[in-house]
Amino acid sequence: MGRTDDFERFRPLLFSIAYRILGSVEDAEDTVQEAWLRYVTAEAEPVSVQAYLTTTVTRVAIDALRAARVRREAYVGEWFPEPLLEDPYDDPARSAELADSISMTALLMLERLSPLERAVFVLHDGFGFGFAEVAAAVGRSEAACRQLAVRARRHMTEGRPRFRVDRREREELAGRFLDALRGGDVGALRKVLAPGVRSAGDGGGKAPAFARAVTGADRVARLLGAMAPALLAIGGRIEAREVNGQPGAVFLDPEGKIINTLALEIYDGRVQTILAVINPDKLRHLGPVADAWSVDRLARQAMRATG
Repeated sequence: MGRTDDFERFRPLLFSIAYRILGSVEDAEDTVQEAWLRYVTAEAEPVSVQAYLTTTVTRVAIDALRAARVRREAYVGEWFPEPLLEDPYDDPARSAELADSISMTALLMLERLSPLERAVFVLHDGFGFGFAEVAAAVGRSEAACRQLAVRARRHMTEGRPRFRVDRREREELAGRFLDALRGGDVGALRKVLAPGVRSAGDGGGKAPAFARAVTGADRVARLLGAMAPALLAIGGRIEAREVNGQPGAVFLDPEGKIINTLALEIYDGRVQTILAVINPDKLRHLGPVADAWSVDRLARQAMRATG
């Protein structure tokens, strides 16, 4: 088996590690590509291909995250991770941890951590690497990595629900939300939204005003209850999809191009958070992207016409 075959075998794992550290599909793919170049140009064959590749990806991702944070500080509006509809790495033994670590909420909480804390948390708590492996990957002692993990875990658990929502219950509630959304049923939407629900979008200054944050069940229900039927009225679609391991949806224009993704955080029997990614630069990896300004204009015309 050649180096190309070895690398392709580990590519899903490498991408999944890089994405969780970086929160960006494009940056994660660049990081994996850099690991590939270093591997194929290395003079000696590593004793452990997996250890070499995961170490390389982790260190490149840490450096890339430091650079990305400078850009994110100057970002227009709220910054959200690039949405991921499918995680290429599948480990049934750690499916719950991996799903939790890829959610929009978890990735946003990871932004609180230092790059080293984030890498240690992702490798140990997300992927189950032992501290000896983590220490080798980040270039620190095992004792230091244990301390980093404790600090990271403390930051990650602050303010988060302390229980896991049953998957079937979560999907059932998401289905009710989407049915109410498509039907413009404001009353039904209020019933599935938490009183303090927050809806926000990442438009990066490149998408319509829907990117503004709205809080409260009544305000969010009225906003979504007006917007979704208008999109459907012009021939758009709202397709249920899992977004970053959580219930969500993809909004499509009449030509089937992507307008935005919607990710739901559900616990305590209600939708607590609704996060939309509308910035077209963050959607291109998912397929053709719609002109959100044009869609917004047509949808508003439909709203006025129905009145």
